[in-house]
Amino acid sequence: MIRIEITSYLPQFAKDIRQTVFITEQGFVNEFDDTDEKAWHLVVYDDNSPIACCRFFKGDGANEFIIGRLAVLKEHRGKQLGALMVKEAEKYIRSLGGEKLSLSSQVRAKGFYEKQGFTASGDIYYDEYCEHIHMEKML
Repeated sequence: MIRIEITSYLPQFAKDIRQTVFITEQGFVNEFDDTDEKAWHLVVYDDNSPIACCRFFKGDGANEFIIGRLAVLKEHRGKQLGALMVKEAEKYIRSLGGEKLSLSSQVRAKGFYEKQGFTASGDIYYDEYCEHIHMEKML
């Protein structure tokens, strides 16, 4: 049974998932930052096992929030968990008065975010060694 929990702190389960996906699998080095301390963290559980996570936080613009660090453990990919996390984050963000979502997408994930209603803008840029693009969505 799928269950979602949103916290105002970074749970160890979310750290473990991000460590596995972004550092071990993808080779990022600078995964954890000060933003983790001001973000809300969403964790998806299958029964009691944590299997996916993301974070979101207030942006600089009025009623803008930024979503990121969306990660699903390899053995649970292809089950629409990414889309579920985006929808659940959007609901929570709306309850906080959010009207706009922004994110920095890996270029290879751009199509996923477009399916969630995001639009890419600007030039491709690099975060560490990986191509990214800015994306936005009005809620």
